Amino acid sequence: MHLTKEQIQQTSRIKRLNIINSITGVKPANLIGSISENGHSNLAIFSSIVHLGSNPALLGFILRPQHEVRRDTYDNIMQTKYYTINHISSDYVENAHYTSAKFDKEDSEFERCKFTEEYLFDFDAPFIKESRVKIGLKLEEMLPIELNKCVMVIGSIQHLWVDDVAVEDDGQINLELIDDVGIGGLNSYYKLKRIAQFPYARVNELPDFE
Repeated sequence: MHLTKEQIQQTSRIKRLNIINSITGVKPANLIGSISENGHSNLAIFSSIVHLGSNPALLGFILRPQHEVRRDTYDNIMQTKYYTINHISSDYVENAHYTSAKFDKEDSEFERCKFTEEYLFDFDAPFIKESRVKIGLKLEEMLPIELNKCVMVIGSIQHLWVDDVAVEDDGQINLELIDDVGIGGLNSYYKLKRIAQFPYARVNELPDFE
């Protein structure tokens, strides 16, 4: 398949959406937990979370345009400035997927999709008890993307919790051991398997590639 920019634009909406969402490969699958000033908790699946730096420890994710539909995650983060990112294991992949349904604002995806709302470390946003990697973040910056009216949300890590079984001596987190999943496109899910681990790359240690 070869598509030019013009052909991409002429492709039917759903097919174009699936192609462009799949073309980047497997992405991290995470659930973002938040709560409104009125105490209504929210849980939403995201595949756009990225590492932005480790000193300070920053993560970013993309929110789609706010004028198209109601965005409870955006509203809650703007109100409280705090939110959580929670990894997804294969046992809960179906539950996680259906958090993307358009529930009423008063409905909590925690309750409807059978996740346990958990408050840890005196942090002002809900974690998922079933998650084996949980991150609590404070909003630092909202960067508008003028080209498509999306927003990059940048948060600083206030707390992180990882199941001890996955933490290696050098600090690497073995995602295979905690049964993490990834997302391809919008609704295809993949198990993660570590196939190799290499040392820090140095030119003078370049292998003899066959």
